[in-house]
Amino acid sequence: MKNQFRNFLFIPLYLFSIQSMAQKATMNPGILPLTSDGRTSIRGLSVPDDKTVWISGSSGKVARSIDAGVTWQWMTVAGYEKKDFRDIEAFDGNTAIIMAVDAPAIILKTKDAGKNWYKVFEYTTKGMFLDAMDFSDDKNGVVIGDPINNKLFIAFTKDGGETWEKREKYSAIDMNKGEAFFASSGTNIKLWQDKKLSVPVFVSGGTRSRLLPAELNDTIAIVQGKESTGANSIDVFKGKAVIVGGDFAKDGDSRDNCLLVTLGKKPQFSKPQTPPHGYRSCVIYLNGKQLLTCGTSGVDISGDGGNNWELVSKDSYHVCKKSKKGSAVYLAGSRGKIARLEWEVLATPDH
Repeated sequence: MKNQFRNFLFIPLYLFSIQSMAQKATMNPGILPLTSDGRTSIRGLSVPDDKTVWISGSSGKVARSIDAGVTWQWMTVAGYEKKDFRDIEAFDGNTAIIMAVDAPAIILKTKDAGKNWYKVFEYTTKGMFLDAMDFSDDKNGVVIGDPINNKLFIAFTKDGGETWEKREKYSAIDMNKGEAFFASSGTNIKLWQDKKLSVPVFVSGGTRSRLLPAELNDTIAIVQGKESTGANSIDVFKGKAVIVGGDFAKDGDSRDNCLLVTLGKKPQFSKPQTPPHGYRSCVIYLNGKQLLTCGTSGVDISGDGGNNWELVSKDSYHVCKKSKKGSAVYLAGSRGKIARLEWEVLATPDH
């Protein structure tokens, strides 16, 4: 908690013109701490609307706020006290899905604000480790896990997570030795709404880092080659994507930690002019121009579509998410730390 005040007391007033704002690509945010239980490692975060926030984490913990983080209801899921819930997807203040990573891999759902949870998925195969979920709406979702026998594990739902099924089109994808997916923020996979179809795009890491399934045979220009390296997170906005990662064992290293992508049959890649300042485990679009990324070595923002990043805090966060139905942005990390981003939209026509 040391030196927090320099990070969040207020949003500085803009001291320059709209033109210089666009050139410097900054939005001068503050990060407002909301709560911390001092124990839980939080990697799951979901924000259905500006007032409703759900988190999930270690030791079977889940928390919920329905007043924009003023008060929190912390709960331990009965019967799952030793589980690590690495991802959560919430649809409103009552309905949410949580993902426990392994031994066995389990997905649970609640419809009564966490009072009761029921099992909707279980996978007991040795070596099974779930990494992330994503939903394009309240019905269609996907979950991804580490390879089993060097084959991709991926399952889909069409009924809000009540049932899950594998699709051979994706499950047949070969994975390389040492290539897997990081369960660092629940954001290494995204259901991209391409025309009328929900198409999954996801990024691997480790000894090899790829954008899948589009670039099955091509590595991407993210640092890779070790268990601690590779892509951690991807977000998509209107056919554009941004990928972040790095080396979590050297979290201050900015080398090859970010890529900008134009999606399509043959994705086009470019590197930012000024990358994020270290390893980053999560990235989100706030709108078409503004982005936020976080990791154990700090938080960066971009106001020009990801081409230039500005370090706004050295505080550690694992995950950040924007409201599905609003503009509120929340962050979460180790020791049960949850915060809200205080930000303003840039004066630009693309938001």
